[in-house]
Amino acid sequence: MAQAPLPTAKRRPKLAELISDDIKRWIAAESLGEGDRLPNEKALMELYGSAKATVREALKILEVEGLITLKTGPKGGAVINQPGMEPASRMLRNFLHFQQLDGRQVYQLRKLLEVELAASVVGRLTEDDYRQLEANMTACTCCGGEEDHRRQRFLELEFHQLLARACPNPLLAFMCQFLNDMLRDLVVIKKAYVPERKQFDHANQDYHRQLVAAYRADDTQRVREIMAEHMADAESHMSALEAEMAAQMLIQSDVLDSHHRSKLHDFLTDNTAV
Repeated sequence: MAQAPLPTAKRRPKLAELISDDIKRWIAAESLGEGDRLPNEKALMELYGSAKATVREALKILEVEGLITLKTGPKGGAVINQPGMEPASRMLRNFLHFQQLDGRQVYQLRKLLEVELAASVVGRLTEDDYRQLEANMTACTCCGGEEDHRRQRFLELEFHQLLARACPNPLLAFMCQFLNDMLRDLVVIKKAYVPERKQFDHANQDYHRQLVAAYRADDTQRVREIMAEHMADAESHMSALEAEMAAQMLIQSDVLDSHHRSKLHDFLTDNTAV
């Protein structure tokens, strides 16, 4: 009778990890914010009954996560930071890059979330926000040449990032900014700015102009309609681009295979003649 495999043992967290987690809970419970200080090393050693090396390792974990800054000197110590979204976004994107993510999967979420985000900022945009959105649209219309096509894709995504920064829901803002970062990565990896796609460029610019006009009119329903159309149109262009690139790769593969078959044929013919 075959013996059942032993269950995989879970790694027990290190004491430094447990301490860092407890400090995070304490920060949240006390509603501490940027600039506030943690107790010094000696106090933490007494609190947790731990060696200095363990406490320092716990603080280093928090520093790597962007939650604190460790300062040296007489007035040094651990100072709390307001973490930015970029480190978390980068780690998630690194994870997803190994999952063979494609544009269709990104747009499955983006079509839902961008519409909700767009509606959430109606009435919240300042004149400075409008100036940035209009400057973005102007920059898009001035792009030309291959390098500018790449820049244009980034500018089009930045238009949506500007809206996300005005969103009152931090979770929704994070999710939309994260998806835009994923698309930016796909643009670079798949060279989604080659070949030139004037129809896509004009469609994006037109949707952005319509959105700004709807925001100016405080028309939430119109904003929803425009953004929903915009996302559906963007998804269709992304799907067409990926299909085109897949076809090009298939043709290149066929040419390469044909070249190898030809070399093999020549080799076999020469050896048969001998």
